[in-house]
Amino acid sequence: MNAPVSGSTLGLEGRVSLVTGATRGLGLAVARKLCACGGDVVLGYGSGEEDASRALRSLEGLKGSASLVRADLRDPGAVPRMLQTVRERFGRLDVLVHNAATWTPMAATAADRGALHGDIATALDPLLEAAALLPELMGPGGRVVAVSSTGAHQVVPGYVSLGLAKAALESLVRYLAVELSEHGIAVNAVSTAKLDKGPGTVNGPAAAALAARTPAGRLTVPSDVADVVALLCTDEAAWLRGQVLTADGGLGLRS
Repeated sequence: MNAPVSGSTLGLEGRVSLVTGATRGLGLAVARKLCACGGDVVLGYGSGEEDASRALRSLEGLKGSASLVRADLRDPGAVPRMLQTVRERFGRLDVLVHNAATWTPMAATAADRGALHGDIATALDPLLEAAALLPELMGPGGRVVAVSSTGAHQVVPGYVSLGLAKAALESLVRYLAVELSEHGIAVNAVSTAKLDKGPGTVNGPAAAALAARTPAGRLTVPSDVADVVALLCTDEAAWLRGQVLTADGGLGLRS
């Protein structure tokens, strides 16, 4: 198979993107990919000024531009304010990537219902609040991509709150895909399994076992998922609506 063309922008030059949860990990990888493609990327974050400044510095020198917007997504007015900030800076939004998530480890038989409902709200509320505002801000050709997890369909110990949240998120993606299609906006999701985040990867032995089971030969890294998110933002992906693409190197194919 041919290697990807170095420096390929996928036709995303000048696209304006807002990425939630964008100053660390997978969210930062998505922001980096879109910025490297020549886009103007707004990195949404809720806290951690040092992480935010470090993230912004890490994107310097790429083809596009990067800027920050701080908003607590638990605040009902946060998303409209974020979108208004984007409007004031760029006049429009082309891509919304909802990556932000919270996870409170718990068992289903001993669930902290308040925390569980909070994790679900973080997954759903930003898109629910944005939905009515997107047709005017985006217009035809807009893209919404949600980041999900294979834990939406598999039982992972301690993962019930985020598993439920991601399952509900994937359902919401399908509803929004139908309702926003008339405005020319495509809504999809990218799902992944456990990520290799480097030396800080949680539960190293389990991660090594999963890597050994992955047909592609290693665990998924954040940039793998970011590449798929970028593909969904291209003009060529316009006919994909309400789909959940799994980027896991084939791990999910193993029983």
